[in-house]
Amino acid sequence: GEVLKNLNKFYKRKEIQRLGAENGLDARLFHQAFISFRKYIMESSSVSADLHIILNDICCGAGKSHVDDLFPFFLRHAKQIFPMLDCMDDLRKISDLRLPPNWYPDARALQRKIIFHAGPTNSGKTYHAIQRFLSAKSGIYCGPLKLLAHEIFQKSNDANVPCDLVTGEEHVYVNEDARQAPHIACTIEMCSTNTPYEVAVIDEVQMIRDPARGWAWTRALLGLCAEEIHVCGEPAAIDLVTELMYTTGEEVEVRNYKRLTSLTVLDYALESLDNLRPGDCIVCFSKNDIYSVSRQIEARGLECAVIYGSLPPGTKLEQAKKFNDPNDPCKILVATDAIGMGLNLSIKRIIFNSIVKPTINEKGEKEIDSITTSQALQIAGRAGRYGSSFKQGEVTTMHRDDLIQLKEILNEPVPPVKAAGLHPTPEQIEMFAYHLPDATLSNLIDIFVSLSQVDGLYFVCNIDDFKFLADMIQHIPLNLRSRYVFCTSPLNRKEPFVCTTLLKFARQFSRNEPLTFDWLCRHTKWPLAAPKNIKELVHLEAVHDVFDLYLWLSYRFMDMFPDAVLVRDIQKKLDEIIQVGVCNITKLIRASQSATAPGTAEVVSEDFPLSRTKRDTRVVSDCHGTKSAEALSVAPEVPGERGAKNLKAYRSATRQEDVKSHGRGSLADRLLREGLLTQEMLRQLESEWQDQHRNTRYGLGSKRGDQNSSKETGKKKK
Repeated sequence: GEVLKNLNKFYKRKEIQRLGAENGLDARLFHQAFISFRKYIMESSSVSADLHIILNDICCGAGKSHVDDLFPFFLRHAKQIFPMLDCMDDLRKISDLRLPPNWYPDARALQRKIIFHAGPTNSGKTYHAIQRFLSAKSGIYCGPLKLLAHEIFQKSNDANVPCDLVTGEEHVYVNEDARQAPHIACTIEMCSTNTPYEVAVIDEVQMIRDPARGWAWTRALLGLCAEEIHVCGEPAAIDLVTELMYTTGEEVEVRNYKRLTSLTVLDYALESLDNLRPGDCIVCFSKNDIYSVSRQIEARGLECAVIYGSLPPGTKLEQAKKFNDPNDPCKILVATDAIGMGLNLSIKRIIFNSIVKPTINEKGEKEIDSITTSQALQIAGRAGRYGSSFKQGEVTTMHRDDLIQLKEILNEPVPPVKAAGLHPTPEQIEMFAYHLPDATLSNLIDIFVSLSQVDGLYFVCNIDDFKFLADMIQHIPLNLRSRYVFCTSPLNRKEPFVCTTLLKFARQFSRNEPLTFDWLCRHTKWPLAAPKNIKELVHLEAVHDVFDLYLWLSYRFMDMFPDAVLVRDIQKKLDEIIQVGVCNITKLIRASQSATAPGTAEVVSEDFPLSRTKRDTRVVSDCHGTKSAEALSVAPEVPGERGAKNLKAYRSATRQEDVKSHGRGSLADRLLREGLLTQEMLRQLESEWQDQHRNTRYGLGSKRGDQNSSKETGKKKK
């Protein structure tokens, strides 16, 4: 007891905390080191003789002994559990991110001209930047989406300006001998900071604040070697771009644009799908709502096109073409916010089915909150596109209550973009690994972020996806550079089938066995048939993502992923199969619902249905949220998760419970349909009600701590 008392006294000493900080122990590391040190002393059968003597002298008050004398022993122990403390100065230098402009000496050798084209959606800002791109001797276009890069690629070649296409999964050269053309259209992550150009275009620059991808815009803005950099985006990013360019000694010329067509916020809500008109687009923020709304539209004898984020690019373009075609009977579009960028759509009226959207917060929890002003403007701005058949755009909501809130959101000023994203480079992580050879890649990233120092204009991007993949493949023997590449793979970690495939890719790669076309076909069970229900459609989308993953890796490890041409061919065929499924989506929904127990809704999306709104924030932890169809039915077993059979049995059992308890048009049913309640929340409420009912019945207290004893007492009374 005396030892513990003195150890805690040692921990609370300000002088000791200061000494710890001087030796590289910040508050978090100091706390972790002390917990380990205290456990070592209290639980070890013996400690070193010198430490034993010091502890004895402190506890007995002998001589001039003081708890501060424990510090050398504490520091020695801390260095054993945190090896980086011995090379802290070197690690701090490596992770110093305060001067990103210095990372690009080739760009700093130029005096670049920066032109910011600022304006809302449909203002012609990107058009003017692209005109300069086409007139230049050489140029590069950097966009956020493959669809946008593909559009500029086609537009350039149609204008007789030879242009290559470069995305993570595809390199298309216009020259037959694969010589690089003077113009390139690429996704922003793929831009080269070494190749000189006359003109560069950076599109949607406000995404520099994106928690996951912002680093790519920072890299392009600071690193592109071009005489002219044309930046396109929201006015909210002007101040940040100007400040960033001030640190490079470059001035920014701002050109402001106004919307080319009028946009009116209507004074009335749609309220019923019976009021739909040709050119209407209903925007939903969950797949469940997409399926529900499209089914109701079809029930009214109307055709609708469907666009959402996980659809392949070819399918999105085909659905957009169907909706835009004046001779096609399809005049209604049901879409997610995926329409906000990359698709030219002839929309007369945007109708928000909901104004709340699920997002993931920093703790990995699902938040459901109102859309931001920036998001609302981006989506609403798609109505009345310049050059389309509709010269004026209109915006409203499905529900009357939401319209007032939507007007408030649209009238709020867009908050200025305050910081630009950064991400550790492979070279920086390799230098960390040299100093910490025994650390895992996930730990290296953690240590890098904890030690990194950033200027106020920057932030370190979210690395959760990177760490998830690093932990997933940690047991597979790979060299650090290969491991880093696998961990930067562009995949959705909520898709177990895709994650499992990456694991198999890495395992095969580690054995130095090429991943052939035949191997991939066996794994994905290709050829695949047209989907018969929504689950099968979702699985086909996941297989398409697997093909994307193969193609992405084939450009990094050509010898190990040798059949990119064959895979691209079957991916195009799969895209056509998915197009057939999406064209018949209402039939798939009916098939899914007929296979589901009466009174319950088929869960097809991780997102909650959001058909009604609330102007508040609800946080639902992932461990309590509904699982996606991929997780429930189409994926092989993922390490650390239940097998598919267990999940299927679990879902079946919970459905039966739900039918028994909530099958008769109850309030619970209505709340479930409106997305204000989930099945898990319902089960929890039911459990709490039963506990309360049991306690009341037996005349017991309702405190949780008394429940076990209460049950026993209840049995005796009964």
